[in-house]
Amino acid sequence: MRKNSLSPSSSSFFSWRPWRPLFSSLGFALAVGASAASASVPGDAAGPWVDGDVRLPELATVVRIKRADEYILEEPFAGASRRGSGAKEARLPLFGARSGPGCREPWYSVGPHAWICGDHVDLTRGTPIAATAKTYEFASDGLPYRYYFVGPSGSYGHLKLFDANIKDPDVQLEPGFAVAISEERSFEGERWGRSGNDLWIPMRDLGPTRPFSFQGTELPDVPAAESKPGETTAPGLPIAWVVVPTARVFGGATGTQPTTESLAQFVKVDAFEETGMFEKLTRIGDKKWVRSKDLRRPTRAAPPDEVDVAAKERWVDVELATQTLVAYEGDKPVFATLVSTGKGKQGTANATPKGVHRIWVKLASANMDNLEDEGANRYWRMENVPFVQYFDKGVGLHGAYWHRSFGNVRSHGCVNLAPLDAQRLFWFTSPRLPAGWTAILPNEHERGAIVRVR
Repeated sequence: MRKNSLSPSSSSFFSWRPWRPLFSSLGFALAVGASAASASVPGDAAGPWVDGDVRLPELATVVRIKRADEYILEEPFAGASRRGSGAKEARLPLFGARSGPGCREPWYSVGPHAWICGDHVDLTRGTPIAATAKTYEFASDGLPYRYYFVGPSGSYGHLKLFDANIKDPDVQLEPGFAVAISEERSFEGERWGRSGNDLWIPMRDLGPTRPFSFQGTELPDVPAAESKPGETTAPGLPIAWVVVPTARVFGGATGTQPTTESLAQFVKVDAFEETGMFEKLTRIGDKKWVRSKDLRRPTRAAPPDEVDVAAKERWVDVELATQTLVAYEGDKPVFATLVSTGKGKQGTANATPKGVHRIWVKLASANMDNLEDEGANRYWRMENVPFVQYFDKGVGLHGAYWHRSFGNVRSHGCVNLAPLDAQRLFWFTSPRLPAGWTAILPNEHERGAIVRVR
């Protein structure tokens, strides 16, 4: 038995890891509360603003973060409301400095309402990260890492590569767990991969995930809806996706005239009228019909009252019945795609909760597992799940690299998105993740985008 196994009965996973967890439990969500009054940061062209007796190195312009997920607070004192986290080695701009409780070194301003303790950063000269830079630059497959599944015999990991084959592993990985590999090296004739959580794992034990190119579609030409008073849903949008392995195409609306044509899963089609009494068919072209049950077609929805339509506020609508998502600017739909929502009934642990929510935190990536659920039938762990946007406690939008069931219920409550769609929506919604940050929470100056589940 290797020590520090990630078995359900062991809590070692939460004690050995070298990074600081951004949110170790849903309790943090309840503790965020209302933000304290934010401190403003004066400044001038001569350099960073400095308070009182604080002294800065000459010509210091950059705050270099030395630890992963370094806390960024709204005000310069320990216990202030959380604003987000910074990436290790990120070079953030230095706007000001002041002394404050809970930090031996000064607190440094790295943006509006954003302060970082100087105890775990360096001040340097040079050019900070560009304001337009992204923590994860756009990837052709929507994935910030190369992801692998642990094989049927399990595996193990070392925090230090030179400990491999000499010392007992720091952690054991169970079959089926997923890891994100950011780097590979050869050591003593064997190939090792460094995971996103800084573990060195033998590559022989890992099987790669397959690329998945599905993505939703832009809707640039859909006119604004003309809703009647009290109306909540308008007719379906003029698009649909095939969600079965093969969809037969018929030459008429009765479904009795099969053609030689068929459509593969995830093919997008034009969608027109629907007809039929016992079996519904949808017209997808001239004398071309497909069984409606083989398609997923999003419907048009009027904005909830919380949306500022006049300002073209961006928001997201998730429709459980069709397993689709539509992104809006005001009342204009601009993007639509397939999703996989929770497989539980409303009110149960695995349901995606209906209602109007606001995104309360965005994370570039996060680990997800059920290792603390003593009653689970099967244990799982997915490392560095990309583009996470929580909107109801631990329920959120995020990319899913471990399945291709989009258009059907599948998840443990979250709204699963194809990686390319998760990447697109992460940069569509508010709050915006600043350059060099790994997480961002809304505040009174930039609220979280609305996510409606219906």
